Amino acid sequence: MKVRGRIWKYGDNVDTDVIIPARYLTLTDAKELGAHAMEDLDSDFVKKVQPGDIILAGNLFGCGSSREHAPIAIKGVGCGAVIARSFARIYLRNSINVGLPPIECAPIYDESEEGDVVEADLSEGTVINTRTGKSYEIAPFPEFMLDILDAGGLVPYTRDKLAAAKA
Repeated sequence: MKVRGRIWKYGDNVDTDVIIPARYLTLTDAKELGAHAMEDLDSDFVKKVQPGDIILAGNLFGCGSSREHAPIAIKGVGCGAVIARSFARIYLRNSINVGLPPIECAPIYDESEEGDVVEADLSEGTVINTRTGKSYEIAPFPEFMLDILDAGGLVPYTRDKLAAAKA
């Protein structure tokens, strides 16, 4: 699985309340949630982001509550992935469960600027900043995780598996 997009850079400790403010937690549609993604941190984010773009963040991205709304909102606005120095553990799992690749790559943060284009190959374990030409090694995603991400998340993956078992 490969992702490519322009990066939007944010700092450390971007918590789930900033990713999607609590006042929108009654929304269930991904696009509606996406319309409010990051608005308390960057009110212009949803106006600037293009399909496939990537959030680049510092340490502990997604800390705070365990709400799945956070990665759903990021996916709903059209982001193709989040790359961070590190993720809060529950955010990492929720992100995979909703089909949004969470990519841990600490060194790229200091060597990249907002607007750079990044390419990540999750199968091979590489992340490349196309402006600098620098390549970074990451742990390749296990095949089962790639299958979940390719299916669009855990629910569609499970549906597909159950349908195949019945056939």
